[in-house]
Amino acid sequence: MSERGALRTRLEALAREVAKFGAVGAFGLLVNIAVFNLLRHTTDLQVVRASVLATFVAILFNYVGFRYWTYRERDKTGRTRELALFLLFSAAGAVIETGVLYAATYGFGWNTPVQSNVFKIVGIGIATLFRFWSYRTWVFKALPAEEAVRNAERFLEQRRPADEPVTPGPVRN
Repeated sequence: MSERGALRTRLEALAREVAKFGAVGAFGLLVNIAVFNLLRHTTDLQVVRASVLATFVAILFNYVGFRYWTYRERDKTGRTRELALFLLFSAAGAVIETGVLYAATYGFGWNTPVQSNVFKIVGIGIATLFRFWSYRTWVFKALPAEEAVRNAERFLEQRRPADEPVTPGPVRN
């Protein structure tokens, strides 16, 4: 496989990962907004507190989707570490998300239901970029063997002339 073909394969894999992450995130967004609006309209909670609770519910929903669908083929050892990192990075994302809503609500006085929803979604969008990077880099790590195979394939492809056919060697038991 050429360098261009390897790059294309990697980009296609990244596109699939982004699509799966986005699908889980879209459902998480619906959960987040639904719980947020339910709390805003049925309780006397302040807007930021309702947002924090809604975000927490969405985080739990997203963990299940990410672990069992988006990153199901990734390393499953060290679940305690994985969950701790997931919660840590999710909390950082919640701070980003809530910070945008807090600034809009208390900094600029934009507190109507429509404004609150708009700035909640803007905060979620910014936090999503951070979460995608942190989850794929630190939480749901690629399996070491999978990464080693990828590196070995790249190494072999660079050493073999492009016009030389690949012939299998003898099978040894």
